Amino acid sequence: MDFDTKCPGYYCGRMPLPNDTFSDCGSCDRGWKRNEKYICVKCDEKLELYDLLFLAFNIIVPFLIHLFLIDYTTKTPKKFSKEIFLLYLCAVVEVGLSALLSVLLTDPKFSFEIHSCGVSSISDFYTYFFNPSPGYEKTLICTQERVYPLQTLVLIFYASCVFFMLLFRPILNERYCKNKVERASLAVYYGLYAFPLLALIYAVAGGFIYFSFPYISIIISCAVNAGHFAMKQDQDTKQLLISSLTSIRNVIIIVGNWLLFSFGIVSIKKYYLLLLAPVPSVFYIITAKFTNPENY
Repeated sequence: MDFDTKCPGYYCGRMPLPNDTFSDCGSCDRGWKRNEKYICVKCDEKLELYDLLFLAFNIIVPFLIHLFLIDYTTKTPKKFSKEIFLLYLCAVVEVGLSALLSVLLTDPKFSFEIHSCGVSSISDFYTYFFNPSPGYEKTLICTQERVYPLQTLVLIFYASCVFFMLLFRPILNERYCKNKVERASLAVYYGLYAFPLLALIYAVAGGFIYFSFPYISIIISCAVNAGHFAMKQDQDTKQLLISSLTSIRNVIIIVGNWLLFSFGIVSIKKYYLLLLAPVPSVFYIITAKFTNPENY
């Protein structure tokens, strides 16, 4: 085998075969990547901090979707009852078990150690579009998960979220919430639409999300913060401040927004900006009187 013979394309390589031989140029197996000699080698790198934060972001988003759907579908969102607390707790358990199961199913299986191929550019998420056509004839298929395990791990996590939601939530709704929390089961139905859509968005835009998730976190935090306060009927500065401090639900939402904002700041390593986490909430409360239509 002439190792100086290059494989066409950006991602085509030769897989090792028995008897110290190599395959023809093609796609590397899952968990393998091409080296500078166009030989596929097994990925044994550890996840970098940015990759771990990216995976954490993909855990946070489904969790926020669960919380939003529970909050949206209950007719008494201002009353933080025991049943609603159980629904939130169930969402925590579902997401936690899904994350645990996803890690255990990733090579090396049943281990908390995750091997990675790393990410060098956004094109690593879209190897399908870089299949070469030598001589402009037959296309050589070299599509692979170059960013292993960032694609399959997240999709397995989404599928696990749906599985545990269907496993636990109906039992909880039937036993504890049926006659006490109206429309609680709708959160499950909406979730069955939300997660396939979320998986589709990730499959299509995973590379863009990877390089922009810190800023997406900050934008989501600010948007949810504005939406939360805008839903208040009384836009008086004093009333906004009092309700923010006296309602458990409001405190959880506001602190959650601060944590999400801080998560985005930590991801871009601008730690001095952590002091800005409360700014969106404080800014809205102070300036609400200037945008209240009742004042004009």
